Amino acid sequence: MRRIIVAGAIAATSILGVAVAASTVMSAPAVAAKHKAKPKPKKKGSAKVTANFSSCSVVTQAEAASAIGTSVTAGVLGNATVEGGLACVFYGPSAPTPTTPNVGQPDTVRVVVVTGSDALKWYNDYKSKVNAQPIAGYGNQAYYDGDASLSVLKGNYYLRVAVIPAGAPPSLPDEEKLATAILPKL
Repeated sequence: MRRIIVAGAIAATSILGVAVAASTVMSAPAVAAKHKAKPKPKKKGSAKVTANFSSCSVVTQAEAASAIGTSVTAGVLGNATVEGGLACVFYGPSAPTPTTPNVGQPDTVRVVVVTGSDALKWYNDYKSKVNAQPIAGYGNQAYYDGDASLSVLKGNYYLRVAVIPAGAPPSLPDEEKLATAILPKL
């Protein structure tokens, strides 16, 4: 009786092992399909365009500090009503308090990037409201608004940069310097 139970157990284990192996082989395509490599984000220039894209993803704190000529805080996202997107705002040590990233303030660097089909619409909308002075050498077209910012249209991107030092008017050369650092990332 003991031999029959042991033989039955061995046979059951063998059958179970074959069944497990068969199920593993049968489900291998399903496992492979489940673990397909995810597509990498598409590259444009030297930056990766991803789903987590924001205005702060194209400018570093060091680039903002270099443009304004002083240390700045980390970038803070705020509404950009003029450009229809989100602004990344860096504050210098003399920025007024309380700070608010939703409006332009002295001693700040403000960067806005609008992507996609709305880029041209917002670029032209702001251009129609200011004394736009064409600037060559940036993207498809660019203009200085005559007061506070440089706007650049590059493909499906609208970049607007405003560098506003403390106690001084906005600086087009500083805005051009920052735009030059950002544009290859778009």
